[in-house]
Amino acid sequence: MTKAETGSRSPVLEEAARELEAAAHDARVAVDCLALGELDRAHTSALTARVAADAAVTALQAALLAASTAAGS
Repeated sequence: MTKAETGSRSPVLEEAARELEAAAHDARVAVDCLALGELDRAHTSALTARVAADAAVTALQAALLAASTAAGS
C-alpha cells in the first residue's frame, strides 16, 4: 500500500489495512501449500491468516467506536 492510498487515515485504520493484507497473503500461502500437498504448512498459514483477520476486525471495531464517540461529543 502506498502513502497516496492511505491518505490521512488514522493509525488504527492503517493497522487494520496491514492486518488484512497479511491475512490475504497467509491465505494465498495456505492455498499454495495445499496444492503442493504440504498440509502442516497449509494449516499453519491458515491459522496465521485467521489471526491476522481477527486483528483487523478488532482494529476496525476500535475505529468504529472512536468514530461514534467523536460524533457523539
